[in-house]
Amino acid sequence: MRNYIMATLLISTTFVVNAQSVTLPAPQIIAHRAGTADAPENTLPAIDKALSNGADAIWITLQLSKDDIPVLYRPSDLKELTDKSGTISSYTAQQLAKVDASVAFNKKHNIQDKSDSHIGIPTLDEVLRKYPDTTFYLDIKSPDANPATFANALKKTLSTSAKDEKSRFARTRVYSTDDNYLNALDKVNESSDVSHQIQRFESRNVTRTQLANITMDHKCELPADSKERWYGLELHRKVQVVEKYTLGEGRSDSVLSWDKEAMDCFRKNRNSHIIFFGINTPEAYEDALKLQANGVMVDSPALFKQITNNKKPTKTIN
Repeated sequence: MRNYIMATLLISTTFVVNAQSVTLPAPQIIAHRAGTADAPENTLPAIDKALSNGADAIWITLQLSKDDIPVLYRPSDLKELTDKSGTISSYTAQQLAKVDASVAFNKKHNIQDKSDSHIGIPTLDEVLRKYPDTTFYLDIKSPDANPATFANALKKTLSTSAKDEKSRFARTRVYSTDDNYLNALDKVNESSDVSHQIQRFESRNVTRTQLANITMDHKCELPADSKERWYGLELHRKVQVVEKYTLGEGRSDSVLSWDKEAMDCFRKNRNSHIIFFGINTPEAYEDALKLQANGVMVDSPALFKQITNNKKPTKTIN
């Protein structure tokens, strides 16, 4: 689905950010869907492989099962990746565990799986228990779930933690392209203390609109406070710009790209964290290094294990 951004193109002065020299670590390598290019996405074997290839964090996609349990799966229909069909919400978590989640990956990569091993759809609780020290980014993609129900189910899962686990609230952060889910999380957080609140990214709409304002109008309207904020967006994003005139409107295709001006604006707040999506080539990673992204989402941690071995661990910005 194409994205439409309302933008008024005005002449304005370019903002200037005075920043002291700061040394930042190289971007965190985040395995997209647990490394969708290397193993069946959003599965335990994919997470295993991503971590063995040096991924710093795992990005997983969540939907809600028939019995209101968060499970790992992305498409709207099971037939896209598995040996079953229908929505995730039509099956219980126990039934989904018996689904073969490796079908599409094996077919795409011409893998003839003759082993007795089974790759099912795991629950979020199962994943967090198996990897007690791993950072996870949770992308809500549930097309037919009630946001409030999802928010409460997620809080219940994050509240369940073994004594030897790091806090699940501290090592997870939620992303969604649907603001209704983010708003539902905020509502649930109202009755929780800080250490038991679900952490989330800023709205995708807010992030994209602010980047558009910087790119097209050179306007920086982001807050300069010290509140911790997380932003996630593609390094380059195709959009359609709508310009309003007295006698109508004009539409044109454009590309929003992160550059130094944008990074300076978002980093007026020193506690801003910026994650670039779709970083899958050495050239894109080099751009992310230069721009000092906090993290890069990659499809193949195996490839990036080779790429990052040739890079210095830190960079300095002025």
